[in-house]
Amino acid sequence: MRYVSGTQLARLLGDVPRERPVYAALARAVRTLVLDGRLALRTRLPAERDLAAALGVSRTTVTAAYDRLREEGYIESRQGAGSWTALPPVRMSSAEPAPGARFGKAHPVPDDPAFIDLGCATPGAPEIFGEAVAAAVEELPRYSGGPGYEPAGLAGLREVIAAGYEARGVPTRPDQIVVTTGAQHAFTLLTQTLVEPGDPVMVERPTYPHALGALRRRGARLVPVGVNEGWDMELIAGSMRQAAVRMAYTIADFHNPTGRLMPADDRAALVDAARRVDAFVVADETFADLAHDPDAPRMPPVAAYDTGGRVATIGSASKLMWGGLRIGWIRTTGPLARRLVLAREPFDMASPVLDQLIVRELLLRIEDVRAERAATLLRNRDALAAALRETLPGWEFRLPGGGMSLWARLGAPVATVLAETAERLGVRVVAGPVFGVDGVLEDYVRLPYVLPPDTLRDAVERLALAYRDVQAAPAPRPLPAYV
Repeated sequence: MRYVSGTQLARLLGDVPRERPVYAALARAVRTLVLDGRLALRTRLPAERDLAAALGVSRTTVTAAYDRLREEGYIESRQGAGSWTALPPVRMSSAEPAPGARFGKAHPVPDDPAFIDLGCATPGAPEIFGEAVAAAVEELPRYSGGPGYEPAGLAGLREVIAAGYEARGVPTRPDQIVVTTGAQHAFTLLTQTLVEPGDPVMVERPTYPHALGALRRRGARLVPVGVNEGWDMELIAGSMRQAAVRMAYTIADFHNPTGRLMPADDRAALVDAARRVDAFVVADETFADLAHDPDAPRMPPVAAYDTGGRVATIGSASKLMWGGLRIGWIRTTGPLARRLVLAREPFDMASPVLDQLIVRELLLRIEDVRAERAATLLRNRDALAAALRETLPGWEFRLPGGGMSLWARLGAPVATVLAETAERLGVRVVAGPVFGVDGVLEDYVRLPYVLPPDTLRDAVERLALAYRDVQAAPAPRPLPAYV
């Protein structure tokens, strides 16, 4: 079982609440940590005496807070084993979200032009897409005389990708690059190669749902760490050590869905923590090129802090360029790259040649693509934020400096019911629990801003109607138990 010390929990809680009674405010603060994922389930809590000393309050106050949490179902205890975090047996919302339910392109939207899909965070192709396609088609005859299978990827594309890492301060050879059929294929390939069934893998909470799906299918044991308020590297390092993780998956650049950017010191600390437990770090850079200010200084890649070959980086064309280009890549060591090439052949011989040529042309024009994306996303982000502030002022969010979505906190843990109600009103959103492991995050929804401003404003108006309907519905009550 994972554990948190009195000092660590006191740091998460912050200043002693000013509300009275203090024990009730303290219980509410701990409950919030559990619900938003910063305090993982089945984490052993510090002894009452230790937390009281760390907070500077009486032991009686902490005892009363623990008692309140125990009554509410957020703490379970056993004589001699201490207390640990839990969730109440009755969910906060009336609907239990099925794993993977109603998100992703496997669930098409209704055939209605008025329906608004906020479940997909992928924009259309950039303006220069046609030029890139024409250049790629002109180049295609050079390759059409051969078999068309390049398991590691076209040499010309791998050279351009390697040069991009070189420009960011990470020396990279083309033989360290493996071109894949999208970022999801890249992550699944790494999972199949580096993780055995039963291996513990650290994942952020919230995180990309399809990564969770790939790990579950591999049989990995998921070790979630909360990042809603940023990365607490002391707790993350402790969780990695306690669980003896085999791999850590992180989205350090404009995190999906929170939009946060991991500080440089935390990147170094994460790699160091992985080194100490002999784990690999998989750094997903799918959103790394989506800064809303393309001229802002870029954060060094996680791989820049790696001296032992334990960081594998995932890149993708889908968010920056176009989702229809199913091209991704992995940057890793030469030996692991060769293992990955061999591992992919039973599933996927090679990625499409024409798609690779198009991506190469777009990478050669990457500054133009980044500038266009930044201008569009910044305009859309500000339109969505303004609509939320006007129409749903009780929802909380922060404006990210990059990425494609707002991570909005609702006024109540009703995200799943809200998503179901909103879909009946013609707008799809993804509820917070989809981005987590164990049923928390019920007071969050992800709101992408890849659609035009007028469409986003219309979507917010429908969400407001749905939220009012949810608020007006009777609160769910536990059913009586009959014996």
